[in-house]
Amino acid sequence: MLRDSRRTGRSAVAVRRRHKTLVYALRLLLLVLILGGWELSVSLWLDPFFYSKPSLIWDKLVIWFTDGTAQGSIWAQIGVTLQEAALGFVLGSLVGVILGILLGRARLLAEVVSPYIQALNAVPRIVLAALFVIWFGLGMESKIATAFVLVFFPVFFNAFQGAREVDRNLVNNARILGAGRGQVLWSIVVPSSTSWILASLHTAFGFALIGAIVGEYTGATRGLGLLISTAQGSFDAAGIYAGMLITTVLALLAEVVLGLAERRLLRWRPPAQASFVAAI
Repeated sequence: MLRDSRRTGRSAVAVRRRHKTLVYALRLLLLVLILGGWELSVSLWLDPFFYSKPSLIWDKLVIWFTDGTAQGSIWAQIGVTLQEAALGFVLGSLVGVILGILLGRARLLAEVVSPYIQALNAVPRIVLAALFVIWFGLGMESKIATAFVLVFFPVFFNAFQGAREVDRNLVNNARILGAGRGQVLWSIVVPSSTSWILASLHTAFGFALIGAIVGEYTGATRGLGLLISTAQGSFDAAGIYAGMLITTVLALLAEVVLGLAERRLLRWRPPAQASFVAAI
């Protein structure tokens, strides 16, 4: 029986490996079809001046990473954008989590301030980016502020909802046993809201990158957003796509790092719950 169980386990592992290999192969095939169709359609029918094509984008990336850009080294531009996005992400996440959990547990205060929060969330981000450039100048501060705004609201609403979804019976039992408000908040509310918060963090860094680039696009002296804005001003479609591609790669790398951090943070949870959150 032990041998049968081992064989079953090995066969299950082999099936999972074959499935994963198939998924990656199909993903690669889809990418090749998209890029090949794009290259072929531009070469045969479309104007490359307006639509560019993968080969031109590749040439632009090679120039940027070997000779640099008009604004300096491409690595310096990436570093500036990453720094702005990371600071906006950290600040927006911290403030969003703290205020979301606190307002989630303070119902009266939440009812008072909720229309103001909804009104602020409805303000177009591009307008805020323009205001931040006026308030804070062309330096990093205005880009960090834009990234902060884009990160804060999704994290805040998820933390708020997570704090509202805490089991009341669990909280009441803890209070019966003598737990104070601080103990209930730290020992029950925060852990129960973790899955909600982590789910928002997966998209929050992408929003932080968008905020940094929108801020740079509005007005800056360095960064990927400035490269995209300069490419648009010179009708360089390949440069716009190249900047978008670099931004996409950075967001995907950040997603991998956040996924690893999430798995470490959720080790205390039962396997079924941890895998469910990871799947999201």
